[in-house]
Amino acid sequence: MPEPFAPRRAAGALITALLLAAAPLAAQTNPATGPVRPPPPPGVAPAAAPVAAAPNGARPLSLDEALTLAEAQSDQIVIAQAGVMRAQGQRLQAASQRYPQLTATASYSRALASQFSSSGGSTDTTTTPAPTNCGRFTPNPALPIDQRLDSLEHAVDCAANSNPFASLGSLPFGNKNTWNLGLNLSQNLFAGGRIAAQVDASTAARRRADIQLASTRAQLVLDVAQSYYNAALADRLVSISEATLAQADETLRQVTLAKQVGNQPEFELLRAQVTRDNQRPVLIQRRADRDLAYTRLRLLLTIPADVQLTLTTPLNDAAPVPVARFASNPDLLGDTVTLNRAPVRQARETIAAQEAQLKVARSERLPTVSLVSSYGRVGYPGGIFPAWNDFRTNWTVGAQMSVPVFTGGRLRGDQMVAEAAVLEARALFEQTRSLAEFDTRTAVLQLASARAQWQASAGTVEQATRAYQIAEIRYREGLSTQTELTDSRILLQQAQANRAQAARDLQIAQVRVALLPDLPLSVGQTGAAQQQPAQTQTQTQPQQQQTTQPQAAQTSAAFSGAGGVIP
Repeated sequence: MPEPFAPRRAAGALITALLLAAAPLAAQTNPATGPVRPPPPPGVAPAAAPVAAAPNGARPLSLDEALTLAEAQSDQIVIAQAGVMRAQGQRLQAASQRYPQLTATASYSRALASQFSSSGGSTDTTTTPAPTNCGRFTPNPALPIDQRLDSLEHAVDCAANSNPFASLGSLPFGNKNTWNLGLNLSQNLFAGGRIAAQVDASTAARRRADIQLASTRAQLVLDVAQSYYNAALADRLVSISEATLAQADETLRQVTLAKQVGNQPEFELLRAQVTRDNQRPVLIQRRADRDLAYTRLRLLLTIPADVQLTLTTPLNDAAPVPVARFASNPDLLGDTVTLNRAPVRQARETIAAQEAQLKVARSERLPTVSLVSSYGRVGYPGGIFPAWNDFRTNWTVGAQMSVPVFTGGRLRGDQMVAEAAVLEARALFEQTRSLAEFDTRTAVLQLASARAQWQASAGTVEQATRAYQIAEIRYREGLSTQTELTDSRILLQQAQANRAQAARDLQIAQVRVALLPDLPLSVGQTGAAQQQPAQTQTQTQPQQQQTTQPQAAQTSAAFSGAGGVIP
């Protein structure tokens, strides 16, 4: 007796053979995921995805434009530039001690009362008026006796009634107006090496500030590139979730029609409904992650929150980001030598500055010699404003020497502090060099890993799409179960998410290695900004996780984590 299902099995085998033959043609298009291209030949990078047209009112934004905008608006760049200006000013202050110091002074004073104002005595109008023609007395023996006696009496009378301070009228005693004009000059002749050491310390501080500015600019470029590609990745994950939800809706529609004609039980209908409903929270979360990623990008670029952005730089382009114009030395772009790292160079400049400060502390024990000179013009006019002839000249030149004799241990304390700073700077240099070596190796390994993941994911999306199309047709023809269809959908979504994640990681790793000589150390960070494995996978219901492959179930559970896409 023939088996009752033999005709159905034969028909199923025929349909399967036809599907396998027609699968390459059917895999060229997919209503849910868009056109599918065959994998590129080895050694050829895949073509970049076409850039979507910007919605009405949205602002197109490329990565290069974002980098330029961030550099012009960054507060961190302004702070670093202020540090460079401060270091340059400190160097000018230190170097100015080598040159003569010339200052000009001018002053005016008016005496309201003086102890010399009454030095000439008071005038008595009741007595005989003071004699006149009181010249210098010169005896003349040729005159008669009476004339000689009269001239002698007149000289005595003049001497008794004259003002003894009359010749001091042009001096400051009792004068109401005083003018002073002066120039003061000082020149260091010997300072025990203190000035040269201070100049060396300020020069090292200036170089350290320049390195800090370049490091700040490089870190800003990395942050902007990371935020830009995070937003692009969030866009891609939203598209993947929308496509997955559309596939689940299509499966539910087919199961509903089959249930109405009696070809599917109620259990299959409930299973399809749960699968579709479980995909909706994933899509909601992905959209929230996308909004958060765009908000962070706007904050970094100081763009108003109400401005809609459309990213025009494709995510799946493996070409390196052109960041040479942001490097302090284009010749060192991508250099992995530890001693060329910015933190190591800063630590080396710190040692130079501290050693110079130690020389300053030691020079305090030596004498200092300086040349001083003062030139002044002093005037005491009868009125307020003097004439040039009313001024008298004062000019002095001298030398000064200062030697510390007893300071109570202050100089010894200053030297001990400077020696401790040198020891600390050298220890920090060794520590920074070790951390920089580890950080450099980490960055190189991350780039190699990201490039390997990018190459490994090439063609996986096309294969997963083809597998899902076959599973969809097999399920529609009754040759497979809904579990097989769900597994294929999970693998497709996982392949798409892995491809997008690999593109993002590769671009960030390339930017980081390119700017590595100027970047600060990232050792000690969690690495969430650089590595986000297994956080962009698909969420499935518990029933499906029990029937799918262990790897697919593990990545599916990781993909369902809230906020796992955007660091």
